[in-house]
Amino acid sequence: MEADSVRRYQVQARSTDMLGRVLCSARQHHFVVDGPAQNGCPGEAVTPAEVFLAGVASCGVELIQVIARDQGMTLGGVTAQIDGWVDREHPVRSDHTVFNGARLRLQLTGVTSKEAEELVEKFKSR
Repeated sequence: MEADSVRRYQVQARSTDMLGRVLCSARQHHFVVDGPAQNGCPGEAVTPAEVFLAGVASCGVELIQVIARDQGMTLGGVTAQIDGWVDREHPVRSDHTVFNGARLRLQLTGVTSKEAEELVEKFKSR
């Protein structure tokens, strides 16, 4: 594997004086993540599950923009909505909690339906 083909990302997370409140840092950016209120945590800031889903959704938006640019398409905009669910009565794994499923919906403007389908398929194949 060539060194240029490998991209590395790093995020740090540390506890705070408040149970379930976590301070995260990515490069020079800092943000708070709260465990959900159901766990006895503050539940005021975004939760770890929401941060994970936001990463997937924002990846979709950004990559579709890049693919459209590389294809010479004039893309008006991209909106992503992602829903994820965890069914504790029907876990996917017995050793730790993971999402049972997720659904990502993308809406593209400024391109034809056919172009939108092509962009989404190229995103899905990356």
